[in-house]
Amino acid sequence: MAKPSADIRTEYEKLKAEIERHNRLYYVEDKPAISDAAYDQLFDRLLEIEQQFPDLLSPDSPSQRVGAAPSKKFESVRHRVPMLSLQKVTTVEEFADFDRRVREGLETDTDIEYMVEPKLDGLAVELVYRDGLLVVGSTRGDGVNGENITANLKTIRNIPLKLSAQTARQFPLLEVRGEVIMKLSAFKKLNAQLESNEEQPLANTRNGAAGSLRQLDSKITASRPLLFYAYGISDTELPRPGSQSETIELLKAEGFSINEHMSPARGVTNVAKAFEKLSSIRPTLDYEIDGMVVKVNDFSSQRTLGQISRAPRWAVAWKFAAELAETILEGVEFSVGRTGVITPVAKLKPVRVSGVMVSNASLHNEDELTRLDVRCGDTVVVRRAGDVIPEVVEVILERRPKGAKPVSYPKTCPSCHQPIERLEGEAAHRCLNVACPAQIEGRLFHFASKGGMDIEGLGGKLAEQLRDAGLVHDPADVYALTKEQLLTLDLMGDKRAQNLLDAIDRSRHAELPRIIYALGIIGVGETAARILADELGTFDELAAASEERLQNINGIGPTIAGNIAQFFHHKANRTMIDKMKRGGVVFPVHQRKQTRGALLGRTFVITGTLSQPRDHFKALIESNGGKVTDSVTKKTDYLVCGEDAGSKLEKAKKLGVTVIDEQALLNLLSREP
Repeated sequence: MAKPSADIRTEYEKLKAEIERHNRLYYVEDKPAISDAAYDQLFDRLLEIEQQFPDLLSPDSPSQRVGAAPSKKFESVRHRVPMLSLQKVTTVEEFADFDRRVREGLETDTDIEYMVEPKLDGLAVELVYRDGLLVVGSTRGDGVNGENITANLKTIRNIPLKLSAQTARQFPLLEVRGEVIMKLSAFKKLNAQLESNEEQPLANTRNGAAGSLRQLDSKITASRPLLFYAYGISDTELPRPGSQSETIELLKAEGFSINEHMSPARGVTNVAKAFEKLSSIRPTLDYEIDGMVVKVNDFSSQRTLGQISRAPRWAVAWKFAAELAETILEGVEFSVGRTGVITPVAKLKPVRVSGVMVSNASLHNEDELTRLDVRCGDTVVVRRAGDVIPEVVEVILERRPKGAKPVSYPKTCPSCHQPIERLEGEAAHRCLNVACPAQIEGRLFHFASKGGMDIEGLGGKLAEQLRDAGLVHDPADVYALTKEQLLTLDLMGDKRAQNLLDAIDRSRHAELPRIIYALGIIGVGETAARILADELGTFDELAAASEERLQNINGIGPTIAGNIAQFFHHKANRTMIDKMKRGGVVFPVHQRKQTRGALLGRTFVITGTLSQPRDHFKALIESNGGKVTDSVTKKTDYLVCGEDAGSKLEKAKKLGVTVIDEQALLNLLSREP
């Protein structure tokens, strides 16, 4: 292999520096200095040298951004310093209360200097630099462990692959944290491109950013218009700047993109003004935000304040209120779920709510349909907060068109046209026909989902095809599928068919909680499935358990116990399980994980809208020894209640269950076990 001359080495180093300079000008400063063609010439020459002299290739080369071969999976990365979640406030009064606690913690009456910044709606990540080189990039994950997505993050053009020599000497280990986002303009352009290629468009910018970063093939990530905005560093022990503002200046100097609306604000009044200003300019921004992050600027003060469990005492997220929007109700359709529940769905004139285009919204059930008295052509108010499914909350009667007729609830199932029933004690109507086509499709999709048997590639469209082709009558039939059968389906090539069969084969060795969840027993979610596996240990024990035995399991109420007993009593379900066994599905013995912690032996239910997704708090509770269940019963110790809580709150009050908010939960977690 030829060795590069000194001149080639010099040219190569100059090319790397020049290309990264232009990357910074284009992606960070938005001031391109050369044409795309000129940039391409520089890049082509770099690739030519690396191809001719492979030994020259270095981890900080701009060529490493184009993507690598597909990864089989993402490894887990443990954050050296946990990536904390934030407490939430929504009013000036709540922020003033947070400020009071900060001043009390610092034993001062002086106004606190904060740094405020938009709360970007993307995916939080950490970049680890050792001796100036980017060595690991990972997602936030559960705050303690994240996914190693280094190869994907390296494809983002405004992430520096290498720090300056001075910074590398001063900070041999630097852990930079920030948010990966997709701008709205880039998102629209990408969706137009996907649709023109007859590919599925992305739902919103946040899902677009998260999905792009979790691609197993980093070449796909490289093709997506992603940007990284740094908002801080993680260290509290190693050498670092003395404040958040100094940190931002350091990151700016190193070429990191910093949000233009990040600024200092002293005292409650000025922070409130900053929030009002951010709220007013929100509609004009080319990216999604869901609030403002407020941090104590001084790092020594941050260390004094410390943290409560996994939330710092020195920072808070000031969230925007749930967004409402008006639109026209164009019709109401009735969908059939996998358990036979008939749900009215409002078909809307598309409208943007909380950063997402909404064309469908839930009307929940017949009682809600009657209460709202919605009619085609009505102007309705739609609400969406965070990840909550959009819902119709009000009808503006003054704008009702003349002659608008009430919506009638169907008497028969929209899918199989069999009579539907409203069972005693339920708000929902159900189709009880186990052969209902919509239920077959829904059960198969649920069976193959990530929380269930995790059959990659078996999504809703394929489930529909398998049902329509008569290849699947219940989920267990997937274990009898052949490649020849699959190849008869539309858009099913040899490679895709083989990948699906491989995924089906892997699912034969799923963990017991996944199998229980995949069966689709009414009321048995992932949490209840794990509780059942922990308590009973084997599938045969579950199948043989009496209703009374099931009710005695902490976290399994009488309704769910009755549903489980009824499921195993049904002949069709027993037949399906036998087919699973004949198809090679292993029903393993489950070894319960031993836990200890501040919440050991306590049972929780979570309801309402919190500052983080419910799964975050579920993981937090379970990692500290507690259990999280779906239903409030006499055995429930605590109901963790957020905004817009519903019937679970009323039931908890009736049963005398202790109701706590997010802060009280964090206080419980801070106690020594």
